[in-house]
Amino acid sequence: MATIKFFNQFRFIILSLILTVGCSSLNYNPNRQKNEAVLKYTLTIMEPSTHGYHVDLFCDGWVNDTIKFKMPKWMPGYYQIMDYGKNVENLIVKNKNGNNLQVVKQNENTWQLVVKKNTPFSISYDVKSDKKFVANNYLDSTHGYIVPAATFLYIKDHLNTPVSIRVVSNNQWKNIATGLDLLTDKQNEFFASDFDILYDCPILIGNLEELPSFVVKNIKHRFIGYNLGDFNKVEFTNNLKKIVQTSVDLIGDIPYNQYTFIGIGPGYGGIEHLNNTTISFNGNKLDDERTMKGVMKFIAHEYFHNYNVKRIRPYELGPFDYDKENRTNLLWVSEGLTVYYEYIVAKRAGVINEQDFILSLESNINRTENNPGHNFQSLTQASYNTWSDGPFGQQGKSISYYEKGPIIGLILDLAIRNATDNEKSLDDVMRQLYWHYYKELGRGFTDAEFQQTCESIAGISLNSEFEYVNTTKDIDYNKYLSYAGLKFEKKINPKAGYKRLVISKIENANLKQKEILQTLLGDNIFTNQLSY
Repeated sequence: MATIKFFNQFRFIILSLILTVGCSSLNYNPNRQKNEAVLKYTLTIMEPSTHGYHVDLFCDGWVNDTIKFKMPKWMPGYYQIMDYGKNVENLIVKNKNGNNLQVVKQNENTWQLVVKKNTPFSISYDVKSDKKFVANNYLDSTHGYIVPAATFLYIKDHLNTPVSIRVVSNNQWKNIATGLDLLTDKQNEFFASDFDILYDCPILIGNLEELPSFVVKNIKHRFIGYNLGDFNKVEFTNNLKKIVQTSVDLIGDIPYNQYTFIGIGPGYGGIEHLNNTTISFNGNKLDDERTMKGVMKFIAHEYFHNYNVKRIRPYELGPFDYDKENRTNLLWVSEGLTVYYEYIVAKRAGVINEQDFILSLESNINRTENNPGHNFQSLTQASYNTWSDGPFGQQGKSISYYEKGPIIGLILDLAIRNATDNEKSLDDVMRQLYWHYYKELGRGFTDAEFQQTCESIAGISLNSEFEYVNTTKDIDYNKYLSYAGLKFEKKINPKAGYKRLVISKIENANLKQKEILQTLLGDNIFTNQLSY
């Protein structure tokens, strides 16, 4: 449950996070016995202008004498090694009498200490927070953004321990936004069932603005942020509700108790979470229709991720190993198909029109086909190698699953619709993955299981379509576009060597072709909107 709360007053800006963890058991017990271990983290902001958080950790009742504390190397949703441990400075360990204990830094994200069993000790350290980015901590005199995976050490092999959190701040920064659940009837105590949940709930503090909330299927949705800007907030909220409603209708379920959109201020990027998303946001230009459409597609992407990747997920993406890359061949599904569905959802919600939808796909096709890397790297390779190539690939040497992924989404969707006389679609695939693997089995799916699901819905083999995923084979665009009464043309500039690829409607489309395009877009009638 994401929340904004108002807090007590102090002379300095102090944010105190107290994490109470039952370390000797995976079951949280608020009535802890004397021999149970307790971790308490206190994060303090004394001088925001220094761009750094100070963390104090108190531990009591640990049953082992050798303990390894680790800082995650990355955060889920951003598939790059961030080496958060490099930002940890001045780490000191003391016993209950205040005497220093020896700590050995084994590598950039691991600290080992030897202590007497079942005796309390404390750790203190500072965390540099000077990079304004959605996957980094940031702190200045106006607000603070906390990425828990970049802030709080965990104990090796104890990620499954429940966590309670108490937050205290002063009146200079009045609000806090996070996806964490309230623990009690108090206003400043929160709970996470394990460190995966803790690391999935960034924290934004400052003087924040909250837009009017809205309800979809009896579930509250909120938009909260820092420096939101000046824009038509009623129109924005109405569009946002349409995006959520359309996504929920598509999957047929809401898997959270409350959802919060958290705007962290101007910038670039967004990262999805189970019941919230953090997005770089500035509404000052939203009065421009084109900008509004672009922002709504962006938010639709991050919201649809609460289904696709957080719950509909590749087998390799959970439980997480925060100490190394979690490689998978299927980020083209997690990210690429989410790009495709941001277009689908925005169109069906009425936020963009048919031409916007086609132009979005055209853009993906042009960037892919004009990148020489599409001759050398497949989608599965792009996914697996993203940890070294980056999410958008290396121009000329690799491709981006954000660009080619939505193209394959369109191809699979049209192939399934054509094979089933428009009775089934990629929507059915996404629902089957959600209800079977997430809801029934409680796990992710393998490469083979994804293809099998697509084929079970289509009722035919899709080996030809999956060649476009696993190889660098040229895509037969006209074959698939024709299923929806569309065609594909190349316009080449011989001097520049750049080809412009254009999608338009064919003349005299038959009823089946019209119906496929109509239902794909969520239209009631077949229109002739496309014009270039």
